[in-house]
Amino acid sequence: MQRGLFITFEGADGCGKTTQIKLLKEYLEKSGYDVVLTREPGAKGLGEKIREILLNYDGIVSDRCESFLFLADRAQNIDIIVNPAVREGKIVLCDRHIDSTVAYQGYGRGLDLERINKLNQLATDGRMPDLTVVFDIDVETSMKRVGKEKDRMESAGIEFHNRVRKGYLEIAKNDPERVKVVDGAMSVDEVFEKVKEIINKTLQK
Repeated sequence: MQRGLFITFEGADGCGKTTQIKLLKEYLEKSGYDVVLTREPGAKGLGEKIREILLNYDGIVSDRCESFLFLADRAQNIDIIVNPAVREGKIVLCDRHIDSTVAYQGYGRGLDLERINKLNQLATDGRMPDLTVVFDIDVETSMKRVGKEKDRMESAGIEFHNRVRKGYLEIAKNDPERVKVVDGAMSVDEVFEKVKEIINKTLQK
């Protein structure tokens, strides 16, 4: 592989994306690819500090402050982890990225979508994922999978998470070449078969 790939996994909490991204890492490594696994928020290093604030801070966090914290983490992830790895020909798998901010802060919190897209451009310096896989599940299933112990984002309420789900589906509708939707309600094995099918098509291009 002469150039690397940047692949992002998206979806509601409990959709199964973290399980699938680990399975895909193993699959690609067995196929001979050099793979880097990262996440947002919480990329290794500074991002881990930002993640702790975002998910567990027990005081009031304004919606705009929340957005800027996610964006700061994103800039660090792109500059320190993603871009260097892709330049080296590696495949970078990222658990959440720009579409999470659009879905959660845009559709979920009701912040201006045009402004969020501009801020995402600034944070990533224009770097877009080569492929994004969205795992779609209904909110009731999502909440059951998360369980009783929820972090600050997971505790935002049913209406909020319904708006987030709608946001992800709108993102996929508006960018069908980049964003592929997989039914996250299927079994782990069934979902992974769909993921492999999508990834293999991307690798063949």
